[in-house]
Amino acid sequence: MTVPLIPAPTDDVPAPATGPWNLPAVTGTQSLASMAKADGVRFLLATFTTLTGKPCAKLVPVEAADALESEGVGFAGYAAGAMGQQPRDPDVIAIPDLRSYTPLTFVRPGLGMVHCDPYVEGRPYAFAPRVILRTLTERAAAEGMSLVSGAEVEYFLVRRAEDGTLRPADPHDDAVQPCYDARGLTRMYDHLTSVSDAMVRLGWGPYASDHEDGNGQFEQNFHHADALTTADRVVTLRYIVQVLAEQRGMTATFMPKPFTERTGNGLHMHLSLWDGDRPLFPAPDPAADPYGMGLSPTAYAFAGGLIAHAPAMHALFAPTVNSYKRTGATTTSSGATWAPRQATWGGNDRTHLVRVPDGDRIELRGGDGSANSYLAAAATLGAGLDGVRRGLDPGAPGAAGGPALPRTLLDAVYALEADEVVRGVLDAVDPAAGVSGYYADLKREEFYGWHNTVTSWEIDRYLTAV
Repeated sequence: MTVPLIPAPTDDVPAPATGPWNLPAVTGTQSLASMAKADGVRFLLATFTTLTGKPCAKLVPVEAADALESEGVGFAGYAAGAMGQQPRDPDVIAIPDLRSYTPLTFVRPGLGMVHCDPYVEGRPYAFAPRVILRTLTERAAAEGMSLVSGAEVEYFLVRRAEDGTLRPADPHDDAVQPCYDARGLTRMYDHLTSVSDAMVRLGWGPYASDHEDGNGQFEQNFHHADALTTADRVVTLRYIVQVLAEQRGMTATFMPKPFTERTGNGLHMHLSLWDGDRPLFPAPDPAADPYGMGLSPTAYAFAGGLIAHAPAMHALFAPTVNSYKRTGATTTSSGATWAPRQATWGGNDRTHLVRVPDGDRIELRGGDGSANSYLAAAATLGAGLDGVRRGLDPGAPGAAGGPALPRTLLDAVYALEADEVVRGVLDAVDPAAGVSGYYADLKREEFYGWHNTVTSWEIDRYLTAV
């Protein structure tokens, strides 16, 4: 469940001059078409996500890759989903970022993917999550800081029974405490190794696959990178996991809480700030460390920002009605939920929202599998840097004085609307566009849509109650 320390550069994982993390390399002579043809890619998924995380794409033949690179490809934004458009609005033009090019020939022969920045009428589109994160990272860079992140991607492998109910795809995965079970890993060996092999081919540096705490639940990890690259890779990995699962007759779900009695899916983020190749989180003088965690004043202030803005951030990294079935769970069949309910922090303790495994990084444990990886990273960067700029103190480690986390999606929307900093994350590209208001309304209506639906719980409880 952990991301390893940032390693020293090796021959296997070359480190660019801008930092000790493995970034995609694109030379000035490479074009999208030339990279695709060299990999035997015949068609490219030109991909972006909506505010709700839906991956949208057009399948572009390699013969049109030059036009895609220079002109982009158009989408009707309203049809795509939560993109802030109406049918009358002009096209969203997806412009590829060549650094995100990814051959996926192991998924489908001849297939590749490239992540795109949406534009409208020649300007970066304010409602595009990737554009929002890029804007935040550029602002941080102007202040001499860059965010490096790793992501723990958790999911369930399930099948539907004839009555429509979900069950683990592996019928023998029924232990009370299945976490790390070697036999469960072995039964899903073909799926897990095919995903891991994919990440090896892509140069992501996968280092572990494990059986998680719920029956049918797994986690697969890859090496950290800059925040934008990691967010791209989360989108790509979700796609790879789901397609490879479908090929084996299974459904891979990142839904936060698909089973009432089992642990939910998190998207935990491991975070550190850098100035070029200089890490900013380790304590410069351990003797002067006020909390003994091995962190610098910058790191403590960053954590202070995460604590202060945690309720509003949940609207972005726990963004569904179902998210709060995970964070609000009182117990699971394994005995633990692994989901924090209060914004506390501390050392190597997984009950906290902010965990400090070592002096090089911190872990933010509030995100779940429904989070848009770009918005989750943007919220984290915006809140953390607010803490750095204001020199916020996270308070004593382990103390219960942090704010309570939202109990429902509606509570998270209220917290978002009251938090200028997190609203500013959503409005980063163009404050006049009203992205934060649009997003709050979107999520409020999602909550009311669920609230207006009669469930079996209500029938069982109220049918003959009076």
